[in-house]
Amino acid sequence: MSTDKQIDQFHEQGYLILEKLIDGKKLDCYISIFDELVDRSKSVPIGTPHWSFEIDADRQQNPELLHKVQGVCVVESRVLEIASTPMILDLVEKLTGTDIDVFGTKFFPKLPHGGTSVMWHQDNFYFGTTSDQIVSCAIYFDDTDRENGCLRIIPKSHLHKEIATHNKNPYGYGHWTQIDESQAIDVAVPAGTVVFFSSNLLHGTYENKSERSRYSTAWHYIPADLSLERFPRVGYGDRYTVRGN
Repeated sequence: MSTDKQIDQFHEQGYLILEKLIDGKKLDCYISIFDELVDRSKSVPIGTPHWSFEIDADRQQNPELLHKVQGVCVVESRVLEIASTPMILDLVEKLTGTDIDVFGTKFFPKLPHGGTSVMWHQDNFYFGTTSDQIVSCAIYFDDTDRENGCLRIIPKSHLHKEIATHNKNPYGYGHWTQIDESQAIDVAVPAGTVVFFSSNLLHGTYENKSERSRYSTAWHYIPADLSLERFPRVGYGDRYTVRGN
């Protein structure tokens, strides 16, 4: 698919999938970094900034099951290399312009037997905007399918440019919205795949009920001159310039 067709699909459908963009030794290297983070989590006290753990039946964090590292590039600076991958930025540049920041970096290990990440939501709910200039990016470091918790999306749901009502998840993390899932599609992809989507797009994931992990990262590319009150360029520690000024 040509770049022009890729950009057209992103605008029309709200997402774009680039399979196996990261492979070989690079993929192995990044997986080893995330393995280190999972191992490190086993000695991280509950309540440590950036680290959260899966919620058990008693609504307590389970220190044996890492849920997320929020601000993963703050915790582990090597991850910023992934967000700065030239092939990724070349495409993002077509959507945001030449000066690009990335913010809100996250690692979801989605560990076997209960690993979760997100239910139905729109990223722009958290950003306090309906801007279509923010490009969300998820990268999968394991093969994904329904059993280990692949991504789900509602194609074209970004076109409304409205933020649905989101309610706080009473059993875990985040704020989620109720949708008609009849329009949902599964995004099951091989390891090394990069998925771009509009921050207005409705998306979520399945829980991991398999014996396998589902390592992924998620972050958001933004024009460097776009001001977000909740994520300012100066003073917010998890926003970085990755191309241009």
